Amino acid sequence: MKFLVKAAVIGLASIVGNTAAAQNNVGIATSNPGSLFHNIGTAVANAANANGLNTTIQPATSPNQFIPFVNSGGIEFGVANLQEVNYSITGEAWWNGVKNENIRVVGHLQPLVEAIFVRADGDIKSVGDLRGKAMTDGYTAQNTILPQLAAFYSTAGMTRDDVEKVSVASVVAGANAFMAGDTVGFIFAHGAGKVREADAAVGGLRALGVDDTSDAALAAAREHWPTAFFTELKAGSMPGVIEDDTYIAFPQVVFTHAGASDEAVYEMTKAMYEQGAVMGETFPPMRAFKPADMANDIGVAEFHPGAIRFFEEAGLR
Repeated sequence: MKFLVKAAVIGLASIVGNTAAAQNNVGIATSNPGSLFHNIGTAVANAANANGLNTTIQPATSPNQFIPFVNSGGIEFGVANLQEVNYSITGEAWWNGVKNENIRVVGHLQPLVEAIFVRADGDIKSVGDLRGKAMTDGYTAQNTILPQLAAFYSTAGMTRDDVEKVSVASVVAGANAFMAGDTVGFIFAHGAGKVREADAAVGGLRALGVDDTSDAALAAAREHWPTAFFTELKAGSMPGVIEDDTYIAFPQVVFTHAGASDEAVYEMTKAMYEQGAVMGETFPPMRAFKPADMANDIGVAEFHPGAIRFFEEAGLR
């Protein structure tokens, strides 16, 4: 995996001075190193740099921290899943009525595919086998994870109350708790660097797929995570995928704010469309990115005018 772009692990309060100025000098807010969105943000930044934008990533703990910062214009871009972006706009779920109404979407990326990971040499073979076992929970700094966990459990007819909850702050902290032996499993996105670290640390992972792939099971999962869909991964395609299996997936996007320069957003959209190979070289799971899907449906969100301008030029709408 190649990381070519500059990364600065700093507090969000110090980002303002780094992101002002020129329209060809922009920042992308990401989650912390080791997370999927840090890898994705790095790949998007490299694509932008390849097209002439001077782009720097700025990590924070999670999108529920940096979405309000993007909304206020503190930084130009961010990467997150579409469900969280839409909740942030409407003020639903953990946003508790606080609306980030300036958020605008730049374009779709490849879907996020996730799993619950356990030891490959253990006796847990399915989500149902987690019943009564110690599992990561809480996710106090990452509000998206609990409903995603609940969606997974629902495919086995379970709820979060059916496991022994071990509270962690984030997915990275959850993986660390698993490696320390505090839990039997953890939830994470396929392809993330932290999953590879855990795979090496315990001598091999098993990625648990959904227990039931029926329409009813998908409907149950969508009660917790409305944009969820099921997708199959082939054996050996990712760490922990021991056999062909079905996982929960959902859309992820690059987003910006209503006041962002039309030209900067246009150039970012164009870079994503033209530099898919750069993103895939930086972070191999992004080889699943399809430029033709960038303008797909985004629910309650709106595309930024700079993105729409490029989509019209490229024949995407």
